[in-house]
Amino acid sequence: MEQKPTLKNTEKVIEIKGLYKSFGNYHVLKGVDLDLYKGENLVVLGKSGTGKSVLIKILVGLLTPDVGEVKVLNQYVDQITYKELLALRLKVGFSFQNSALYDSMTVRQNLEFPLVRNQRNLTKAEVNLAVEEMLDAVGLLQTINQMPSELSGGQRKRIGIARTLILRPEIMLYDEPTAGLDPITCLEINSLINQVQERFHTSSIVITHDLTCAKAVGNRVAMLLDGQFQHIGTFEEVFNTNDERVKPFYDYNFIQ
Repeated sequence: MEQKPTLKNTEKVIEIKGLYKSFGNYHVLKGVDLDLYKGENLVVLGKSGTGKSVLIKILVGLLTPDVGEVKVLNQYVDQITYKELLALRLKVGFSFQNSALYDSMTVRQNLEFPLVRNQRNLTKAEVNLAVEEMLDAVGLLQTINQMPSELSGGQRKRIGIARTLILRPEIMLYDEPTAGLDPITCLEINSLINQVQERFHTSSIVITHDLTCAKAVGNRVAMLLDGQFQHIGTFEEVFNTNDERVKPFYDYNFIQ
């Protein structure tokens, strides 16, 4: 599998500087610095409990930093009004690990819900067109009238991504996109993440433990260790190291 190339774009859509976050005496983030460039997929790696999810929650204003700056699409997340924060969140799509579909709704209704809720001026025909276009983009138009319980894990993941994309966010946040999926379906999801990047021109942060995913979708990889990003670069640059904290990730995925 070839390494995904880095991008030349220098426009930043996320800027994190000197970010600290603690919960009582538990210090999670200890001076995090990270940039996401327009149009790139950035993979974030790290052990469970290292603060990856905390970082994502800070980016969308669900948690506030103790110290540091967090700028998303040229807005300081902890300094804007709640109304401005809600508007910003519409530009940042979150693909949940469990897909977070509404079990009582059909696939069509799952995609209609965020669209109708946030764009009340759309006609029924426009809503139908948007839903069908997004399902076609993830290759699942045929599931439009099915219930989530009738779908496979990989299909639910794709529908979850489609529901996030229907608001056409500028930034995508993927939380463990291949978790719990078989190897073939993992490859399909990796391919879909790349297709989303190319077709919808998104900038993305991908949180994963799956190094096959990291190598396939990441223009850059950032390793979160001891509360800081210790290694940032291409896949090969990050794993071409003698750092004993990094080697177990590679061995677990590719050797054992």
